[in-house]
Amino acid sequence: MSKKRSPVAGTKKESLWQSICKHKGLYFMALPGFIWFILFKYIPLAGSVIAFMDYDIYKGIGGSKFAGLKHFEHFFKFPEFGEVFRNTAILGAYEVLIVFPIPIVLAILMNEVRNAKYKKAVQTAVYVPHFLSWVIIGGIFTTLLSPNTGVINNFRQMLGLDSIYYMASKKHIRGILVIASIWKEMGWSSIVYLAAIAGIDPALYEAAEIDGANRFRRMLNITLPTILPIIMTMLLLKVGNFMEIGFEKTNSFMNSMNQGRIDVFDTFVYRYGLQNLQYSYATAVGLFKSIVGIILLFISNAISRKTTDQSII
Repeated sequence: MSKKRSPVAGTKKESLWQSICKHKGLYFMALPGFIWFILFKYIPLAGSVIAFMDYDIYKGIGGSKFAGLKHFEHFFKFPEFGEVFRNTAILGAYEVLIVFPIPIVLAILMNEVRNAKYKKAVQTAVYVPHFLSWVIIGGIFTTLLSPNTGVINNFRQMLGLDSIYYMASKKHIRGILVIASIWKEMGWSSIVYLAAIAGIDPALYEAAEIDGANRFRRMLNITLPTILPIIMTMLLLKVGNFMEIGFEKTNSFMNSMNQGRIDVFDTFVYRYGLQNLQYSYATAVGLFKSIVGIILLFISNAISRKTTDQSII
């Protein structure tokens, strides 16, 4: 008896090509982004090899001497390593535990607003800060928190309290940075969750309302479970960027008095790589940061796959 050939076998490449031909408009739109990632994300990875060299900018990669793990050992023994690692880990934890959930809550609350004009006004107000640079955000907070002319300290003086130099306070600077992150990004980040909520079948809410479920129960039993996949995806991406606090953000708030609390890997790399011209050393630090991020991503992805059946890998 002749053996029938599976219709799927040998057609994988044809199917992919057919898909490209069928949706060529979408692939063409994605092409600039794909090229951007190749040019600015993947090709520069080849430069990571200088972390294992005594790189000389005049001799180039080919003429520089191989140094092995010397720069990594130097960094781990460096007195500032513990401080920089601790600051990065703490601020990264704040980003995941505090900053990340705020857009989800905001999206759910905005979804409950029935007045269209009010809803659009709120959305516009919370989206605008995203388009401001961190330099401007830092200037705004410096002005608001000024010990002499700041609104916050003026209010404290009205209450008979002493002024606080918040931007120089090691006690307050991390909290200020977290508040600034929430204010700047919560509106923009909520767009993804609003889109996911908009895709929920209204019949589910109608059936729950008929069963007597109030708004809170509908949110708890319908909205949150339905958007859980997108929440987990965004959370995994956030964990993958756990060590990426951002140079512009921290540097806009940093000064000589609070540096010990918000000096992170990004500012450390800038200081030693660009200002002190220690390219190999700075590359080793950046490579270490990236490796830690990848490890955290794989761990969190495995945990998510086992607990929620959601993963990105």
